[in-house]
Amino acid sequence: QVQLVESGGGLVQAGGSLRLSCAASGRAFSHYAMGWFRRAPGKEREFVAAITWSGGSTYYADSVKGRFTISRDNIKNTLYLQMNSLKPEDTAVYLCAANPTGLSLQVVTRYLYWGQGTQVTVSS
Repeated sequence: QVQLVESGGGLVQAGGSLRLSCAASGRAFSHYAMGWFRRAPGKEREFVAAITWSGGSTYYADSVKGRFTISRDNIKNTLYLQMNSLKPEDTAVYLCAANPTGLSLQVVTRYLYWGQGTQVTVSS
């Protein structure tokens, strides 16, 4: 089992930046592909970004491509999401998740372990 705890959320003005972290404990972090998802009020959980177990490949939703960067540190057991040029529509609870198969990284149901989330609010 993997426990995931997100941090780094907050209130920021449009155009600003935030860096989210997801600290993992339990079974070997490096065995899992990892993803970031977000859940805006009244909307379904949506894919934001994902990274393979080695960090060699990354994937992004079209809405964040070029603005967000996902990365991981397998020594520190931590996943990151650098968010630049933030927009009000990026406002959501951001959750990190672990995918044991490395397949279908954009699919919510492929992720086995989830954190509780961290709130990101972007003001206009």
